[in-house]
Amino acid sequence: MKQIKQITLTLAALLLCALQANAQTARVADRELIGAWTLEWMQYDGEKKIMGGKTTGYTQFKYYGPDGEYACAEIVLTRKGTVVVMPHEYGTYTFKNGVYSEMGRPASTLTLTDKTHVRGRWKNRSDSWVKQPNMPEKVVRYIVDYCKLKKTPADIQQSIKQNIFK
Repeated sequence: MKQIKQITLTLAALLLCALQANAQTARVADRELIGAWTLEWMQYDGEKKIMGGKTTGYTQFKYYGPDGEYACAEIVLTRKGTVVVMPHEYGTYTFKNGVYSEMGRPASTLTLTDKTHVRGRWKNRSDSWVKQPNMPEKVVRYIVDYCKLKKTPADIQQSIKQNIFK
């Protein structure tokens, strides 16, 4: 009886070690978020329709820099075959141990399923993103710079508030 108990404890310890080693190899490092990502799909709660992705002619682009730089744009492929880039925002992001926040908004959880796919949830929407490691740096910098340039300067914002939203 004593030998069975000892063998059972040894097997349990080995199983725990194996599970721990597997969990460590499955974890994707926070730095893996750095780079360019495009929307694979998004779905709002209660809706059957899945939106976004290459086949729909609509996607979103997000860039995460190593220093916390963040840029987001919508990208549309028109019926005429031209691409329209619509800057959404430029600012900062944080990502640590799966907890993600952009532009200082309330944090949400991101799950990196592997080094090129991430899933997340924001308010009433679930989405999936795919990393674009082969996207030319020229394209990435153009979109990031375009988002950066579209940020309205503080003095212009103040003037708009005073003259339009009195």
